[in-house]
Amino acid sequence: MFEVIFLQFLNGLDKGAAYALIALGLTLVFGTLGVVNFAHGALFMLGAFCAVTVRMFLTMETVTVDPERLSPWGTPLEVREPLVQAWLGDFGAVLVNYSVPLSILITIPIMLLVGIALERGIIKHFYKRPHAEQILVTFGLAIVAQEVIKSIFGPNPIPQPMPTDLRGAADIGAFLGMQANVITYPLWRLIYFVFAGVVIGGVFAFLQFTTFGMVVRAGMADRETVGLLGINIDRRFTIMFGLAAVVAGMAGVMYTPLLPPNYHLGMDFLVLSFVVVVVGGMGSLPGAVAAGFLLGILQSFASMNQVKAIIPGIDQIIIYLVAVVILLVRPRGLMGRRGVMES
Repeated sequence: MFEVIFLQFLNGLDKGAAYALIALGLTLVFGTLGVVNFAHGALFMLGAFCAVTVRMFLTMETVTVDPERLSPWGTPLEVREPLVQAWLGDFGAVLVNYSVPLSILITIPIMLLVGIALERGIIKHFYKRPHAEQILVTFGLAIVAQEVIKSIFGPNPIPQPMPTDLRGAADIGAFLGMQANVITYPLWRLIYFVFAGVVIGGVFAFLQFTTFGMVVRAGMADRETVGLLGINIDRRFTIMFGLAAVVAGMAGVMYTPLLPPNYHLGMDFLVLSFVVVVVGGMGSLPGAVAAGFLLGILQSFASMNQVKAIIPGIDQIIIYLVAVVILLVRPRGLMGRRGVMES
């Protein structure tokens, strides 16, 4: 029984890592710009399709004729191999094999530019508008992005293979001193959890220990006073919007081997992640991360057959039930600032 519970706990950490990464970006945007960004899930989806695009380019084939190999009809056989592999040999094969991690290097500058362009082109005009209007315009942007992706890549999911060296399972039981092969867990899911921890830790360290981050935190607390000091806080907030887009994009890239990307991937994660933000507390970065992992773990345990036998369908609604209870008891969320969502 311990093994089953421990595996469900790991599944919860895996789900929670994805929720926390997206919720972190949502909270960065709300905390700095005060904008409820319903297009954030679309940024997660765009990151995933950056990985799809990189692999499509890396696997573009070249066709050569091998006169030494004949078909049953006596004609030379056509040999197909990725163009990058034909050019670079074994190194090209490594690039194809590790296309998902490699995609992060391409995704970071792309998502940074997309985030900055989105903020400067559209979002900045809605800073002082009601939240309802912000939700409408960002939700509309998400739908546009979704339809553009659908028209380019089609409606069907596009599987992205993980590197062959990372397709196995880690023997966690043996690592903890238990009997071998008692508790095993997919290696890529563990890598995703570690990746999420590194990204989350990097964002917090950036905000906590750099001058840029300290100014941003001061601007989140009192934007007008920071502006009176002669600091261009708007420019820093624009960069933070770009950073939030980068975080969402990288989360999407690394999730592609776990869930084949499709055009509605962003919407699937957006609603859950927005609930995570509300539960953690609007504008609270620690709250978003803590709520992400907490709700991921609860959802994982609720999906156990023993639990669903008692309460059918509980795994589909557990997150929303927890959100309702927390908001009734503590409207500002677990770690939200006093006065936020309490009026």
